[in-house]
Amino acid sequence: MNEYLKPQEIGDKWGVTARQVQFLCKNGRIVGAIKFGNTWAIPQNAEKPIDKRIRLKEK
Repeated sequence: MNEYLKPQEIGDKWGVTARQVQFLCKNGRIVGAIKFGNTWAIPQNAEKPIDKRIRLKEK
C-alpha cells in the first residue's frame, strides 16, 4: 500500500515550495498524484520532475 504525502511535505523533501508542488501536480508532472477536494495526495516515493526552467549546459 502506497503512503501519500501533502504538497508541503513533498516540497520540504524536494527543496521547493508547496505551491510549486501543486503546480506540478496540476500539470500532470508528478506520476500518481491524486486530488482530494482542494488538496493533492502525492505518493511518498514520487520522483521530482526535471525543472524545465533550468537549461542544461551543452558541451
